[in-house]
Amino acid sequence: MNTMTQKDTLLIVDDMPDNVTLLRRFLNEAGFRVLVANNGETGIRTAEYAKPDLILLDVMMPVIDGFNVCQALKEREITRDIPIIFMTALSDTVDKVKGLKLGAEDYVTKPIQHEEVLARIRTHIKLRKQQQQIQQQNEILQQRNQDLDMFAQMVAHDLKNPLSGVITLTDILAQTISPDRYPEARTLKQLDILARTSRRMMSIINALLTLAGVSNQSQPVLEAVDMAAIVQQVLQVRLAHLIAEHQAEVELPEQWPLIHSYPPWIEEVWANYLSNGIKYGGSPPKLTLGAEKIEGNHVKFWVKDNGNGLAESEQARLFLPFTRLHHHSIEGHGLGLSIVKKIAEKLGGKAGVISEKNQGSLFYFILPYNMG
Repeated sequence: MNTMTQKDTLLIVDDMPDNVTLLRRFLNEAGFRVLVANNGETGIRTAEYAKPDLILLDVMMPVIDGFNVCQALKEREITRDIPIIFMTALSDTVDKVKGLKLGAEDYVTKPIQHEEVLARIRTHIKLRKQQQQIQQQNEILQQRNQDLDMFAQMVAHDLKNPLSGVITLTDILAQTISPDRYPEARTLKQLDILARTSRRMMSIINALLTLAGVSNQSQPVLEAVDMAAIVQQVLQVRLAHLIAEHQAEVELPEQWPLIHSYPPWIEEVWANYLSNGIKYGGSPPKLTLGAEKIEGNHVKFWVKDNGNGLAESEQARLFLPFTRLHHHSIEGHGLGLSIVKKIAEKLGGKAGVISEKNQGSLFYFILPYNMG
């Protein structure tokens, strides 16, 4: 049964009328719509407006030979994806390889064997349609991901303002309630639980917004990074409450290497690495921060903790979205380390971990100098 339909269009580019007449009749009978161009220039113009499913291209033609036609078609966005099969009487392997290097999918040798060329045509048209289907599916998935990002960002924004009000009111209530009036301290304890839960919700919302921002933003404008100031901002403002709660110790280097990068994202990396080190380090957690220049015009920054360390199976999953460190396991719904990975890659670097059981963990991110 013939699976080809009339919509499958072929373009034959050949300056020998006798060869074209026989081949055209055979392919018409096989169910194809066949167009013909008798020189290279006409072949290029026909391919541009007709957009055939496949082109049969003769190599030896006057003025513009098949190699130059192939090159011209592959340089044009509108025709570069059309598969090309060279028709050649050349026996020199070098010439055949040249055609394939220019972007042709295949070649057949003259005199043309009709059943052979038909089999090759069908194969390459089928492959092209499969590629087009995959491309369409990828575009649909990409659009869906963008829609989901926009939806998550919209929901996060809508939740952020009322949640901020809850946190503020909880703090006000905690400050105004007298311990003398509630000696069992039950109300204060409940308010403390409410405050902790609200802050955790706010942390998740901020993580979603950050993740959406990193995913959607184009390459940011880079500038000189004051790493000491960024780290102090994270320690003294964003994580001050967490550090006090866990009685964490943080050791800083005397100097930081200068890099050019995007400070807001760098702050997010430190905030996520340090908060994980504080939560899942030793008791009490002791963190050591450092940096060093490495080969390839890059700088490696790190946070070393005194925790229990991680098995290889745990390390392999750490930077996946919705994965969270949890003492002896990494199950959960965290976003922090996936944000770190996205940021590092977006800035031209990478993120990772070096760890052994009972030896603590070293979380690092590598960035280029980008000195302007």
